[in-house]
Amino acid sequence: MLVAREYRSVAQARQVLGSALDRAGTPSLFDRIDWFESLHAHCFSTTDVRIFQALEGECQAWLFLLSSGAGRLGALANWYSFDWGPVFLGPLDETVRRRLIEVIAQSLLTDSAQIDLYPVAAASDMLLDAFRRAGWFSVRRPMGGRHMLHLNGRTFEQYWAQRPGRLRTLIARKNRASRFTLSIADRLTEALWRDYAAVQERSWKKPEADLGFLHALAQRESAAGTLRLGFARLEEQPVATQLWTVENGTALIHKLAHDQAFDGASPGSLLSHAMFAHAIDRDHVATIDYGTGDNGYKTDWMEERETLYRLDFFNPRRASVWLPAARAAISALVG
Repeated sequence: MLVAREYRSVAQARQVLGSALDRAGTPSLFDRIDWFESLHAHCFSTTDVRIFQALEGECQAWLFLLSSGAGRLGALANWYSFDWGPVFLGPLDETVRRRLIEVIAQSLLTDSAQIDLYPVAAASDMLLDAFRRAGWFSVRRPMGGRHMLHLNGRTFEQYWAQRPGRLRTLIARKNRASRFTLSIADRLTEALWRDYAAVQERSWKKPEADLGFLHALAQRESAAGTLRLGFARLEEQPVATQLWTVENGTALIHKLAHDQAFDGASPGSLLSHAMFAHAIDRDHVATIDYGTGDNGYKTDWMEERETLYRLDFFNPRRASVWLPAARAAISALVG
């Protein structure tokens, strides 16, 4: 028997789930209840959530969505989410899973006009099929990429020998003249976080709006032993930092920052060299994931690109979405 339910807070969903989406039983960081809980609390605290659960026998599907009002919904995700999709519990039965998503999609037709989901990779086909079957007009558009490295048993030395010559030359040249001290910590301290925040403040990037979210992430992963917080320092001054996590054979690169006053000495690149070496030769990861964004520098370090999609769903019963639906469809056709 198929059952669909809705929850209006992450706390309600957590209560129903119990330990089901905790770290012990959920390999992906981005599928865990504490990920969604922290993301909402720190980045979307003024936006309502709508969380949907569908059940059939021992199989469950969960969709974590945000509600911006006027019948519009979106994924509970942002640029720190490497991939968004349904979270499943129970036996791996693709037919049942599609049916569960379709039931949720049918229930959404009653009070929702438009849904946009991003970033979606692995679940793209399933979501499109289920929502179309439920009666939604659906559009899929490529919106950037996710850069990956699969080591396939290589050591760091073997991996490094295959990097572009310009990158290897840069690192060798900057290393010879470097006065930086490099370090990688797996436990967070107040002093380390102050240093991290100081680099963020001096970064060439815009001020970090979600520093509280990153702090909470670093604290959780420190407690689990999966944090890798790297620093380049000139004497005692931190000038570059990187926040990675390493778990289940995969290293995730969450955030990079450096003090722009030291651009000429490339402390960020030197730190990347050390972080990759540590992840490959000491943590023995099989995969390194550079996350979302098609920044040019990523292609020097990574070898594969996975397309990320934006999925737009329009309720054909609502005349107000016909024009936006047509525009989205044309946009998808012309790229």
